[in-house]
Amino acid sequence: MRTSTMRSSAFAFGAVAGYAADALFGDPRRGHPVAGFGRFAGALERRLYRDHRGVGAAFTLAAVGSVTAAAALAQRATRRRPAAHAALAAAATWTVLGGASLTREARVIADALERGDVEAARERLPHLCGRDPSALDAQQLARAVVESVAENTADAVVNALTWSALAGTPGLLAFRAVNTLDAMVGHRNPRLIRFGWASARLDDVAGWPGARLTALLAVAASEDRARTWRVWRRDAAAHPSPNAGHAEAAFAGALGVRLGGTLQYGARTEHRPVLGAELRPVAVADVERACRLSRRVGALALTATVAVALLRGAQK
Repeated sequence: MRTSTMRSSAFAFGAVAGYAADALFGDPRRGHPVAGFGRFAGALERRLYRDHRGVGAAFTLAAVGSVTAAAALAQRATRRRPAAHAALAAAATWTVLGGASLTREARVIADALERGDVEAARERLPHLCGRDPSALDAQQLARAVVESVAENTADAVVNALTWSALAGTPGLLAFRAVNTLDAMVGHRNPRLIRFGWASARLDDVAGWPGARLTALLAVAASEDRARTWRVWRRDAAAHPSPNAGHAEAAFAGALGVRLGGTLQYGARTEHRPVLGAELRPVAVADVERACRLSRRVGALALTATVAVALLRGAQK
């Protein structure tokens, strides 16, 4: 077997193993590498911060570049050792993916809503998204959960696997670094609007391919492909995010529910366009349906990742 084929096969095996580890165990309980990167980035931010786009761009380059370079060196060091190469890919995939944690949190909230415990659901919602849950009723909470499952299926699963397929372990870890920086400094507030600009824009670019692939895979996984395609293609561009609208619109069509509308983020209110306006409102039972759709989309994304990895190895 050629070295390139052996290496791509080892990477594909590692990606499958990492995906299985996430599905079985969720995020590592202690010493999560993403948390470690967050501490590193936080310390770097405190050292470099200036209210300036150029400084923010340098911060982003330094933080993401450090992770990417380390991953590239590790991948190069294991390129002639298939077992180590597979182990590296498995560890990186398990570290980066968040599909199991996403659906677990969504189901905890759904269980509370099914018991009629709206207060418990409100208390848990911040574990899943940044909305203010204090004034949300059961239906609004369920809608928030379904929208978060859709958006995070793209971010925490499909985008990660997409960059894994495109650029191996360095691409996988670089994507997670970019996504983490966006969560840390990409928010639009007076302190970060300039410093975090580069991180936010880079996250938009990094999220572009996986968001569209998420929508395509939702169409493939849907029981009503025509409706899913129609709602996605018609409504995705109305969303204020260049990426999140694709996943949310496709999930709306696949589940046959109406998403979007008024959202509350602390003191800030957003009036977003409705996705799937002709469809019914979200019900609590739709949370479980969204979780199952998320898992099907993730499995299809893994299949595509493995296929691309093996094809690239065969062509070298």
